[in-house]
Amino acid sequence: MERGVVTYSNASKIELLGVPAEMIAAHGAVSEAVAAAMAEAVRTRSHVDVGIGVTGIAGPDGGTPDKPVGMVCIAATSAAGTRVRTFRFVGGREMVKFQASQAALDMVRRMLLEPS
Repeated sequence: MERGVVTYSNASKIELLGVPAEMIAAHGAVSEAVAAAMAEAVRTRSHVDVGIGVTGIAGPDGGTPDKPVGMVCIAATSAAGTRVRTFRFVGGREMVKFQASQAALDMVRRMLLEPS
């Protein structure tokens, strides 16, 4: 891995990755649009072939009826295109984070094996 960026807050997503504030306002930080923007920013700013964006609600608090704890949006992007998906994971905070990491790696694996 060349590098990674942890952008927990909305401000860090905006300042470090250039995610438009208007996008966060319109879709929320936990959204497929923001995950895709994060992935593309990591890819282009790091000068790597594949970028990954993960944004979600790992808990134990912070969930809402529309975006419950365990909801995670993951995007993987390359020159061939972007894949994005919303997951609903179960378990505590550590389990949600682990499942999200595995889903992100699997998404990249599938992207590399199944060209668009």
